[in-house]
Parts: sequence; C-alpha cells; structure tokens
Amino acid sequence: MDILGSTIISLLAMLVTLGILVTIHEYGHFIVARLCGVRVERFSIGFGKPLLAWKGKPGKAGTSSEVPTEYVISALPLGGYVKMLGEQEDDIGPDLRKQSFGHKSLLQRTAIVAAGPVANFLLAIILYWCVFLAGVSGLAPVVGDVEPGSAADQATLLAGDEIVSVDGQPTSTWQDVRIALLDRLGESGTIELQVSNQNSSLPRTVSVFITDWLGETEAPDLLGSLGLVPYHQVVPPVIEEVVAGGRAEAAGLQPGDLIVASNNEVIRNWSMWLDVVRNNPETALAVEVLRDGYTIQTGLTPAVRLAENGEPELTEEGAEQGYIGASVVVPQLPDWMNRTQAYSVFAAVQRAFAETLDNSIFVLDSIGKMLTGNISVKNLSGPITIAQVAGETATYGLEYYISFLALLSISLGVLNLLPIPVLDGGHLFYYAIEALIRRPVPRRIQELGMQVGMMLVGCIMLLALFNDVNRLF
Repeated sequence: MDILGSTIISLLAMLVTLGILVTIHEYGHFIVARLCGVRVERFSIGFGKPLLAWKGKPGKAGTSSEVPTEYVISALPLGGYVKMLGEQEDDIGPDLRKQSFGHKSLLQRTAIVAAGPVANFLLAIILYWCVFLAGVSGLAPVVGDVEPGSAADQATLLAGDEIVSVDGQPTSTWQDVRIALLDRLGESGTIELQVSNQNSSLPRTVSVFITDWLGETEAPDLLGSLGLVPYHQVVPPVIEEVVAGGRAEAAGLQPGDLIVASNNEVIRNWSMWLDVVRNNPETALAVEVLRDGYTIQTGLTPAVRLAENGEPELTEEGAEQGYIGASVVVPQLPDWMNRTQAYSVFAAVQRAFAETLDNSIFVLDSIGKMLTGNISVKNLSGPITIAQVAGETATYGLEYYISFLALLSISLGVLNLLPIPVLDGGHLFYYAIEALIRRPVPRRIQELGMQVGMMLVGCIMLLALFNDVNRLF
C-alpha cells in the first residue's frame, strides 16, 4: 500500500476511534445529567468551530428537556464537552435552579462527573465481551531460538520451551506473554517463567534477571531484549517459481535452485535471502546457487518493486524495495501452534471485567512509573501515534481493532480520573474536599486550579505530540 493510502486509512481510523470514545464519554455525562434533571444546553464532539449542528426535540414543559439540546460536531476532533445549565454561573433564577447543575446535590454532581469515565470502562467491558465471545486467537508461546549470552540464555531457556506462565500469570499465546511482561517495565529483580518442553514430562521454573528493564527505551522490544525468538517455520532458500521476464529469469535462476551465498555471505534461509533482495534494489549481487549437486555462480541485480500506482514501494525505513521475480511457498505452521479460545456468554462477561480491571491497573502503574522515572516519558503517545496504530489494527482485522479500541477507552477513563483540575478527576477531588469541609471549594481556588490544570494538560499534550513527531523521523 502506498504512503497516501496508508495515511488516509490512519486518519479515518483515528477519526472513527476518537469519535467513538469521545461520544461514549460525553454521553455518560449527558445521560446521567438528564436523569438528575439537569438541562443540557450543548453536546459537542470536538472543539472549535462547529461543522455541523442540529437541535434535539423539546420535552415536556417544566422538565430538563423542555429546551432542546444543541448537538454539535466541531472542527478539532480531540475531545468534546457537555455544557450544562448553571455549570459555571451562579446567577440562576429561582425557576431554573432545579434544572441547574450547580444547584444539584453533591451526590448528583459527583455521579454526573464520574459518568464519563465510567462510560469508557463500560465500553471496554462490552468490547472485550464481544472479543472473548467470538474467540481469541494467537500463536503458542514456543521459543524458537535463544540469543547466546542473553538474559534468557543465562536463565537456561531452551529452543522448544513453551512459556506456560509469567510471574504466575497463565500464558497461552505470545500476546499473553507480552502483556504479562509489560507489567515489569522499568523494574529490577527476576521474572519467573514456568516453561514446559516436549522432551520433558515435567514443567520447570526459570528466573530471568532484569535491572531497570527497558526503563529508558522507547517502544521496547520485550522479547528481543530478553533474547527470546518466537518459533517460526524455517523456510530453506529454495526457489519454487520464477516470473517470466523478471530479473531472476534474466540471471538464469530456475525452480529448485538453492541459494547458497550472496556477495560471499552465507544464506541460511529464505527470510535472509528476502532481506538481501529487498535491501539492494538496482545493486549488482554475486550469487552462488546449488543446482542438481553442482555449484553455479551468477550475477543478479534486483529491480525496484513498484506499487499499483507506479510509485516505488518502500521499506519501514523509507528506502526503496528490491524485487527479482522469484517466490517460494511458505509452509503453514503446525495445527498445535494455533491457539483459539472461545468463551460462553457468562464466562466472556467475567473475562471482560477481569481484562478491563487488569488493563486499568496497568495504565495506572505505567503512569506511576513515568512519574518516578522508571519508564521513559518517550513512551507517551499522542494523536499521530494513535492514528498510526488505529490504522494498522484496522487492517489486521476486527478483533485487533476492537481490542485496541477497548484499551484506548480504558486509558481515557483512567486519565480522566486523575486528580488534575480540568479533568473529571479534578472535579471529583474538589467534591471530596467539599464532602469533608461541608462547603464547596472557594471559586477563586477552583479557578486557580483550572489554570494550573490547563497548563499541565497542555504540557502533556505537547510532550506527546513531540514524541509522535520524533517517531516519524
């Protein structure tokens, strides 16, 4: 896919993703406000100039819906708000006080403010329930290789070991392993792995030692840093098909040829050969092949791979890709490597609650580690990274996108509960003080806190955007 196409997909995926999350969050505030009899004057998705606006239907006279709510979609899609009567002004007439947010009881105001984050958690539970009900698929966490001298090697992990649990947390797929390892970022000590091996009837426990593990690393490679290489089918570098008119045919390559070396570098598998071809467009290569027991020397110059629109296809590093017009049939993984676990309706509910709770704790723990310096703030992400990840997960399939949406919804819920003025958690903090001192926090202090909160949130957003831009280069 070309850069323009992937960019469009990423932007659309981000707009859909943020639109869903913001709408659900604000609807939580909206519906509870209505239930508490508060008049909602505006329901806005986004900030800034309204792009689309319409009025709802008026309700019965004397109720909070007597004056219809204005629904707005605004230009800047990075949030939203619900404007309620009496939310900021104190000069509300006696006839409207029963519909004013500021004149509601402490319990009602608390419920209205908390409803936004709660709606995000409920959305995550529903999304996870759908995923678990449909069935979760993945690859068995079987070790394919262990890097010599690595932490895994020192812990005596072996090729063929299957990781059964991480720190007591059961793992049936590599995704489970990665999630369990995320909890240990920035920490020191040992990671306890329980592993089994087809050559042994008894599982064993190994201890992998870590020190400030990946704390300063951006986008850490959890498995690679430990020296773990997941099991994969090793495909020998044997050509099975040659495209007519391609560079491979021009170099005299034939089906059945075994690629032995390129520029005096031994080629051990098809993946290694593929990297050589992709990384050397329009570069002359000296290739050694084995055919019918005889060694043959030939020269080969990969062409530049072109997309459907005629533009060169690029690698992840932004370089042009090479292509020779030869292919191989990659064998499928054995059935025992594929893991799919489906849940009943009620079991999926329990699993969805547990997953939401675990991820909420993980997000809180990650925030704490960033504040204490155990995890680098470079891992903080903004809208650009969200767009990229949303676009990628959308192309992977519905299961991956829904899981990403659920995790993002949890993150939004947790972040909004932080006791920072401007956020819902800041308002709840004021209400907690009000419950203790039996009177509202003075308006002057609230306004000062609002200014500090806006400055703090603005700095966090700028840092996240700065990290996003750095990842692009």
